[in-house]
Amino acid sequence: MAGRTTLERIESYLPERSLRIEELGEHLGLRRAALGVFRKFYGLDTLRFDPDLNLFDLLRPAARRALDALPDGARVAYLVYAHTTQAVAPPEVEVAQVVREELGLDGTEAFALSHQACVSSLGALDVVGELLRAEGDENAYALMVTGERAYSPVVQHIPNTAIMADAAAACLVTLDGEGDEVRSFVTRTLGEYAQWMELTPEQNTVFGEQYGTRIAEVIHRAVAEAGLSFADIELIIPHNVNLLAWRQTIKALDVPVEKVFLDNVPRYSHTFASDVFVNYTTLRDTGLLVDGAHYVMVSVGLGATFGAMVITHRETHRQNLPKTHRETHPKIHRQTHQKGATPV
Repeated sequence: MAGRTTLERIESYLPERSLRIEELGEHLGLRRAALGVFRKFYGLDTLRFDPDLNLFDLLRPAARRALDALPDGARVAYLVYAHTTQAVAPPEVEVAQVVREELGLDGTEAFALSHQACVSSLGALDVVGELLRAEGDENAYALMVTGERAYSPVVQHIPNTAIMADAAAACLVTLDGEGDEVRSFVTRTLGEYAQWMELTPEQNTVFGEQYGTRIAEVIHRAVAEAGLSFADIELIIPHNVNLLAWRQTIKALDVPVEKVFLDNVPRYSHTFASDVFVNYTTLRDTGLLVDGAHYVMVSVGLGATFGAMVITHRETHRQNLPKTHRETHPKIHRQTHQKGATPV
């Protein structure tokens, strides 16, 4: 069955508890100087972190809201839980199966994907699109769910890179629907960096020097495979790893800073595989997504995988469902963003 993968509904969820990064200093074993580097150079400020929040309490809200867009008579054929960290729950707990049961999706095939780290969520959208084409049922949908807890200092602090935060997201997917059209998806994996925590200082230096160039290459390839030029792209919707990494990428892309949405980096920090969807819903809920415009969703996973997905946004009645229990995002004005509210 041929057909275009369409994203019928994207939702995100962030816990209410917000902390300044300095409040995590003792928990992460970071001294004031190290926290100062994260604030001054990496652009971090606050993040959502609630150690008392259960993983499934984190995952449910966005998933349920995404399912609100499921038409009458349609069925969810697949549920995929995309996560970054290999171990997100005790080994006897199959997270995808639990989520399926809690959502009441009897008969849905549920599984997890994780080997592209933070790119796993974009990769999962590509996978379920292929599964739906093989399914051959025009009433079949898939639900991609992402979200995980920063449950220990080892997981939460990536040295010289990021401080991880809590968030979740969900995306309802079908073929030839009314939602955003997926036009291309490109990944590149640099396997020599697979043992991330064991890299030598020299390897870390080389990776840092290559970082912006590698993202730029993947973005340009995705845009070309979508049949577009970079001038056609309205905005890059990125992961929130840090502002320093995005300075490098913006330089490699040779684009104005306003071409990349970075307002959420100091607000929410890096949220594993959920970043691009948190940023998407921020833009949508503040009225900054343009009907018919093209966007590039970009993420990078440790290991190291670079991924870019080009979508064309389409306003639909499902995109405008009531904002019941939706995260209230800070009001954003594109003009303010263009003037460089963030230190890029």
